[in-house]
Amino acid sequence: QTVRWHIELQPWASPTPSLDYEASRFLKYISTSQISCEHMNLNSLKGYSETTKKPWSVCLDERFSLIHRIRSKKCRLYSLGLGHDDNQFELSMANSGCEVHRFDPSIKSAHIQEGQHLWHHRLSIDWRDPNPAIAAHKLHSNTKKLGTVLNEFGHQKIDVLKADVESAEWKILENLILEDVVEQIGQLVFEVHIHWPGFEVSGNDSTVVRYWYSLLRELELKDFRLFHTYKDLSKPQMFLKKEAFNASSCYTLSWVNTRWK
Repeated sequence: QTVRWHIELQPWASPTPSLDYEASRFLKYISTSQISCEHMNLNSLKGYSETTKKPWSVCLDERFSLIHRIRSKKCRLYSLGLGHDDNQFELSMANSGCEVHRFDPSIKSAHIQEGQHLWHHRLSIDWRDPNPAIAAHKLHSNTKKLGTVLNEFGHQKIDVLKADVESAEWKILENLILEDVVEQIGQLVFEVHIHWPGFEVSGNDSTVVRYWYSLLRELELKDFRLFHTYKDLSKPQMFLKKEAFNASSCYTLSWVNTRWK
């Protein structure tokens, strides 16, 4: 299998590159569900309380695998975060019998087990593995790519990957696509940040938005379909540092891998 170094960039939204056209296409794309999902909340699962601060929506329709894997106690959730986030979603999934792994570089020990089904790992999921031969990289020895972690943990599949990684999501998503790790994932629930390009995303504004859009189109090519989108109006209304396009700086997007029946 050939290694891919770059995602396929979609054609520009207009004959000449234009931020207005790119932004309009991108915002319409992330605001439009591609597939309907009837059952999205976890209320039907035991031990769930309605105190979730964010709409981390998963699709529990019978036609997809997640609800069946929850019932048979075979489901696995990976949650990528940075300390401060609300853990209610993870707890409710653990209470329903899912094996939950939280990755957060700010926790105190390397691995902590909380209850029967919830593990906390002092690891930051990144889009590159540190090179141990480079002194500066030794500082980041608790940073790994998701594919590396899956191999080390002996996990073939993740039913749900939840990520709230403060703008690292674009490069992490790119890595998952380029290395085909995304095919090992049943559902993705990502918070995306659009107030600045994101870590290591370069180019002028229209180039950045075209890249974001192209990444999400790659997900579609891998048979992922967007079923829920939430525009966070509690966050600043900023799009690449501009108060324009009636956009929030933060959206929570949920996709289901339609190959996983």
